[in-house]
Amino acid sequence: MNNENKKSINRRKFLGTISGSAAVLGLSTLTPTVSAIASEKNHDFVSTDPEEMFKKITGEHRVVFDVPNPNYIYPFAWPRVFLLTNMATGSQEKDCSVVVVLRHDAIPYAMEDRLWQKYKFGEFFKADDPFTEKPSIRNPFWKPKQGAFNIPGFGPVPIGINELQASGVMFCVCDAALTVNSAKMAGKMKIDAAELRKDWVSGLLPGIQPVPSGLWALGRAQKKECAYIFAG
Repeated sequence: MNNENKKSINRRKFLGTISGSAAVLGLSTLTPTVSAIASEKNHDFVSTDPEEMFKKITGEHRVVFDVPNPNYIYPFAWPRVFLLTNMATGSQEKDCSVVVVLRHDAIPYAMEDRLWQKYKFGEFFKADDPFTEKPSIRNPFWKPKQGAFNIPGFGPVPIGINELQASGVMFCVCDAALTVNSAKMAGKMKIDAAELRKDWVSGLLPGIQPVPSGLWALGRAQKKECAYIFAG
């Protein structure tokens, strides 16, 4: 059996284990996984196989930012600072591989403004707008106005997700957290969990890769020799 067949079998075993574990725990609504996301007609996924994203980690300087919670501007400022300071010491953006893992309560940053408004993500995930310091009704890091973020000593710094993506930063979002939190919110709103989850998936931002779990992604990144930085 060749390596590709082995990998395919291992993926199926992984997804089966997730489904089986959910059944044991009585979490029948939590069985959809990355394979289900990939089958939905969402826009601009990086790949249908999350393993493909990590094959792009080829830079000399490699880092993964772990973002489990909203944390002011730091989950987005630090990747830019990493790139800027590498450039200041002679390494270009192409020499750096940067991965940002949005998991746990940081998953709304992977979603569009429409969902922030509709589901009051700012309140639900305790994510404040960095400008108003109140629960956010939008994703403040998706396509911000030019010069919106002014960091003392650095001046205006482009830390929008789209701006970081343009510099080669890769973002992924935890599917397990999407599933759990959408089910929790559906219960609170007394609506169908599958439909609510489908709405969240339809609003994932372009270029953000769903992964089985944030912990899975952190493990893959570190296997590719990414230095670990806690950012949330």
